[in-house]
Amino acid sequence: MSDFKGRIVVVDDEKEMRSLLKDFLSSEGYDVHVFPSAVDAIQNLSPGGALSIEKENGDVDLIISDINMPEISGLEFTSRLQEIRSEIPVILITAFGSIETAIEAMRRGAFHYIVKPFKLAEMSVNVLRAMEHRKLQRDNTALRQVVKRSWSMNGIVGKSPEMKSVFDLVSRVSQATANILIMGESGTGKEMVARAIHESGPRSKKPFVAINCTAIPETLLESELFGHAKGSFTGAIQRKRGLFEEAEGGTLFLDEIGDMNVLLQTKLLRVIQEKKVRAVGENMTKDVDVRIIAATHKDLKSAMKDGRFREDLYYRLSVIPIVIPPLRQRKEDVPLLAEHFLQKYSATNNLRVKGFSKRAMNKLMSFRWDGNVRELENVVERAVVLATDSMISEGDIPTPGVTNAEEFFGSAITDFPTVEQLERRYMQVILEKTGGRKEQAAQILGFTRRTLYRKEREYGFVEQHVTDEELDLVEDKNKETE
Repeated sequence: MSDFKGRIVVVDDEKEMRSLLKDFLSSEGYDVHVFPSAVDAIQNLSPGGALSIEKENGDVDLIISDINMPEISGLEFTSRLQEIRSEIPVILITAFGSIETAIEAMRRGAFHYIVKPFKLAEMSVNVLRAMEHRKLQRDNTALRQVVKRSWSMNGIVGKSPEMKSVFDLVSRVSQATANILIMGESGTGKEMVARAIHESGPRSKKPFVAINCTAIPETLLESELFGHAKGSFTGAIQRKRGLFEEAEGGTLFLDEIGDMNVLLQTKLLRVIQEKKVRAVGENMTKDVDVRIIAATHKDLKSAMKDGRFREDLYYRLSVIPIVIPPLRQRKEDVPLLAEHFLQKYSATNNLRVKGFSKRAMNKLMSFRWDGNVRELENVVERAVVLATDSMISEGDIPTPGVTNAEEFFGSAITDFPTVEQLERRYMQVILEKTGGRKEQAAQILGFTRRTLYRKEREYGFVEQHVTDEELDLVEDKNKETE
């Protein structure tokens, strides 16, 4: 037998399958526990059970479960596990005709599914992938625990009076249910503050779902938020749950809410008032229990005067406003943030960079940081990766920002990138400089908006699931409004 590789729970009502998997996985070096039903497995995994987290052998790495079982199906089993042991990945075994059910289970939190009949080699590969995923989870959890002990609040770092005021406000509002509007420049950490509010409050065990309102084409944003019925538009090949449904019981973070069009603002306002959501193409409404945290870098009061943002929606969202100051107004936080990012990226890249020289830190302190904390993080990450010594020197710190086109292209081609890589970098610069405004960015780049959306998808700037049919719909809608 190989060395111990981890602990696996197998749940299957068929004795032959249980025995097969137990013998095979044991021969691979795993400690295997088998149960004939999901009911037995839940009892053993729940607090007080033989495999509960407080027990010595309760650190389970993986669960393999059949999907068609009496009493509790694999689908329901997966859902219940999210409540008691959400950290454990689940691989489902399903018959060919139940693939749709298995996919639905993955949406509910399952790691993967395998279709019967399967080869043991296929099972072995998927088990290894799940084990790597579990190890990464543990590493991240350990890192978060170190961060919590060392720094101020949920990974948000700062000792300036301005940030201490933000921390105090986060602590007070996290226990409430009121909607929150976070305001601040790009890169100040608005999403981190939103996550801190969620994780510090009573909804912390429920989902935190985030969406950037500028990253999704306007014509698809409604479907993304509220879901759609099968056949409701071209490319809608099946019913899709919206993000309000995905965030049920938890928090929905709407980043860059100021870029949402007025028509969709009206529909969002109705959902907030009625606490009901209606999918595109459906007549029925569904109750939702979601706390909304919105964020923007824009002046929404100015947008209200111009008719670009609804006044009633603004007051519904900003029951509790939080303003995050830019980094240039709290320079005393720069050393603290820099050390924090150094530790983070030294651990991530398995490097032994210990700190900054005095001149390197003075150089960091001298910058304006127009890109705020995000820009500082990028500079420190690059310095950590490229440092040739255990201490980061002044020469390891690149000057942030791009002052002119000559400087951009000069720095962009020093590593001889491909034309595709250069285009990707240039697109990133233009999208940042235009604040993510698609129409303006497309004009500067010489693209149609459809081409810009497609390239954003290809380069990983937006979700990969946006289909060509949906992009066609975007272009058709744009032509109708021209």
